[in-house]
Amino acid sequence: GAADPEPRALRPRGVSPPEGRVAALDLGEVWTGVAVSDPTRTLAQPLEVVRTSELPGVLRRLVREEGVGEVLVGLPRTLRGEVGFQARRVSDRLSSLRAGFPEVRFVEWDERLTTKVASGLLREGRRRGRRERVDHLAAARMLQEYLELGGGA
Repeated sequence: GAADPEPRALRPRGVSPPEGRVAALDLGEVWTGVAVSDPTRTLAQPLEVVRTSELPGVLRRLVREEGVGEVLVGLPRTLRGEVGFQARRVSDRLSSLRAGFPEVRFVEWDERLTTKVASGLLREGRRRGRRERVDHLAAARMLQEYLELGGGA
């Protein structure tokens, strides 16, 4: 009605706008990069790299302690934009997360360009003689792109 500040036509019927922070996951076989937005959903912050097997506990903590209500998950499509083997693995993990966290809104994100940027960071780290995990940097870059494009608003 007239008092509704957001027209219902802009969001699916029955779906309220997401609340809380947004987290982002760069899911890997062994390691997962985690990033989280600030409370205003303006800035993405790299958080940590965790073992993928520990992800449910980490996500539980983010929902409970950081007020995360939405999670962006990078979907690694092929360069032609197709869903390949790796993307199917991520989709399987995402299905499991959705089942375990029904109160959280999960959003799939095409991470092709984000991964490329993070890979450049990784090469630079190796050149300096260090072997560093950059998955959390990739998650933060992906999340920042999402926030800048109005995702989660």
